[in-house]
Amino acid sequence: MKVQIRHAAALSAFVLMTSSLAVWAPTTHADPAQDVMISTYLEGSGNNKAVELFNPTGESIALDGYTLTLYSNGSSNPTNTLGLSGQVLPASGYLVITHPSASSELKDKGDLSASITNFNGDDTLVLTKADVVVDSVGQLGFDPGRAWESNGVSTVDSTLVKKGCIADTDPSDGFDPAANFTAFPRDDISALRTFSCTTQPPGPQPDVLAIGAVQGSGEASPKVGQTVVVQGTVVGDFQGSGQFNGFYLQDGGDADPATSDGIFIYDRGANDVSVGDSLQVEGRVSEFGGQTQITPTSVVAGDSQVPATTPLNLPVTDWERVEGMAVTFPQALTIVEYYNFDPFGEIVYALDRQWTPTSVAEPGAEAQAVLAENLAGRLVVDDGRAVQNPTPAIHPNGGPLAQDNYFRGGDQVANLTGVISHSSSGYRLQPTQGADYTRINPRPSAPTQIGDLRIASFNVLNYFTTLTSDDSAARGADTPAEFARQQAKIVAAMIELDADILGLMEIENNGTAVADLVAALNEKAGAGTYAAVETGVLGSDAIIQAFIYKPGSVEMAGNFAAYDFGDDKNRHALTQTFKHKPSAELVTISVNHLKSKGSACQGDPDHNDGQGNCNRTRTEAATALVNWLATDPTGQGANRIIVMGDLNSYDYEDPIDAFIAGGYTDMEKVFGGDHAYSYVFNGMAGYLDYALANEAAKANIVAAQAWHINADESDLFDYDMSYKKQAEQDLFSPDPYRSSDHDPVVVDLQLATTPPAVEPATASPTSSTAAPPPAGTTLTTPLATTTKPGLPTTGFADSSHNRLLHEKLR
Repeated sequence: MKVQIRHAAALSAFVLMTSSLAVWAPTTHADPAQDVMISTYLEGSGNNKAVELFNPTGESIALDGYTLTLYSNGSSNPTNTLGLSGQVLPASGYLVITHPSASSELKDKGDLSASITNFNGDDTLVLTKADVVVDSVGQLGFDPGRAWESNGVSTVDSTLVKKGCIADTDPSDGFDPAANFTAFPRDDISALRTFSCTTQPPGPQPDVLAIGAVQGSGEASPKVGQTVVVQGTVVGDFQGSGQFNGFYLQDGGDADPATSDGIFIYDRGANDVSVGDSLQVEGRVSEFGGQTQITPTSVVAGDSQVPATTPLNLPVTDWERVEGMAVTFPQALTIVEYYNFDPFGEIVYALDRQWTPTSVAEPGAEAQAVLAENLAGRLVVDDGRAVQNPTPAIHPNGGPLAQDNYFRGGDQVANLTGVISHSSSGYRLQPTQGADYTRINPRPSAPTQIGDLRIASFNVLNYFTTLTSDDSAARGADTPAEFARQQAKIVAAMIELDADILGLMEIENNGTAVADLVAALNEKAGAGTYAAVETGVLGSDAIIQAFIYKPGSVEMAGNFAAYDFGDDKNRHALTQTFKHKPSAELVTISVNHLKSKGSACQGDPDHNDGQGNCNRTRTEAATALVNWLATDPTGQGANRIIVMGDLNSYDYEDPIDAFIAGGYTDMEKVFGGDHAYSYVFNGMAGYLDYALANEAAKANIVAAQAWHINADESDLFDYDMSYKKQAEQDLFSPDPYRSSDHDPVVVDLQLATTPPAVEPATASPTSSTAAPPPAGTTLTTPLATTTKPGLPTTGFADSSHNRLLHEKLR
């Protein structure tokens, strides 16, 4: 055991300031408070500053003649003065003075606002009555630098509460903040109006309490504001650099299953402890971020047994009863979410893979039930650190993340072990050891081609040749180095796909980005291997769809056609007929990118049925597209039509119903069922990226699937260098994995010999009633459309565009 107890009054040297000849004495003057006193001093973030005055006497005190004066930066001359005449403090009453620009929550705790609170950690406050000092904080005429600090107690970024009814009536003597004050976290406004002479008496220690008695059976401790003594064993030490400035203490239990036997000790590094140490802790109880904690005034060696680690199984219905305790999850748990892994070190686990509600259930009550079940059956595992973008990133097995030590969605762990913490974002496990990791979902190679024509769609996540360093409105790479990394990954994925035709989404709508990508592909694959359908700029959106194809196997039949939905929301539908050279057969492909769920559409809001914002907008677009394609817009007479792209709709949603009603079959569902996926959002998998075939095309399709190179990967492996420390930048490899956030969708057709038709798993389609538009290359007026009466609109499961540029905006 290595417990180094640091006593509050043990300063061994004087500090001589030669500039002012002021002396920082080793002790702070403290007398029993006979008059109004400064009971709480709050120096928080921004302008969250407050000072609390307290009347320790049994009689009301009129504050006529009382003055609070601020002395800044070691000056002996006043910076600001506040007269308190007209105020009356009742017996055991408070006067809380807040900064005029403090948060509304802090102001709600105050009695008046005044600029006297414009103090920082190196300023002195003096309370006088008729020019006689009755209390003070700091040392008059002395500048400590940033703050007065001792034994983990500081006058900056802290809430300080007096240890008892004592006052410092000599502001010129040395000031040791730990002598008279107990420190609580920055912005801990719950400490205001809790001071009491009776709840914090100097003198003998109170009896040792069971930690369960301090935690209580409710969400907040029944001992908030009181000084208690507890005894237990350290089960989690998080006092290292970038951690939580404290440790978790757990005792043998109080035989009450409703109360937790563990608690967080907010020690701020004052005591050097290790897991397994037996300690007795005295300190004040508070709640911070929903977690019960003790800020100690004394930590000494104790006498307690090491508690057993509590086994838990998902789903956990009552997290409060294990807050602060050492637990283990022996179950095999599946990794379902890793979006917050790079900024915060968080991974979310569940019993099995979780599915986006509207990818497996009808919108409304059915989807809501799936969502509720998903959220109830989760465990968030943190990394024991309180910094953003921590390095090194930690693999679930406890080792640093590396190119050969990676994890993917769908992989499993067992025996997750650590301490249950709580913050404003909820309960989570802080690991104390690595878990038993099993790779269930290894990185796959591209699907083996079955037919004689391969078509793929690929959302390339903002492939912009315009850098954000040159134009802040650009959406992709920031620098030439980032762009080179982005391009390398996308090219690697496309070449391995080896598709004859590629429909792209989220490529810059500048008329040149597609040609740039073709040049990069041909540099790797050989001159002339790939070509592009040259569309120039289409519409006014920053991104657009594109076609890249292999002239060796297919050729363009006629010109492209682009349909403008006319709503400034859905991007132009880009359509091209291709001729397959070996068979001379024609296929028309329409690549699309419908309006996202994340941002609102006027008159088309989120109805919380699972379909998100703008559901009607997407549904009308789907119906319009079906009817336009029926007019043979490319004029080539091709019977086979395939709609591909990011439709921002899951399989059970209304826009997909509109395609099915128009005679199209969802080929991913035919070959993959309800659990096909190409995208993961909020830990739930589904697909937004489609291959929808009319009856003629369906007869030739022999395979349709997503290639899982992106959705299952942490974005620490992507091209972006923003926010990443060197170890995380070095995870980059010019391979297909995490080249985007959507998986590409791959469709194989057999055209030379028609295979037997594959029966769809969907209901028989019904005909559309919208009038078809005239044939043409580009339409600028949207079609009239029909929608279902009472069509519900919106959702709690979102698309990729709700996270647009999430790597840049973290």
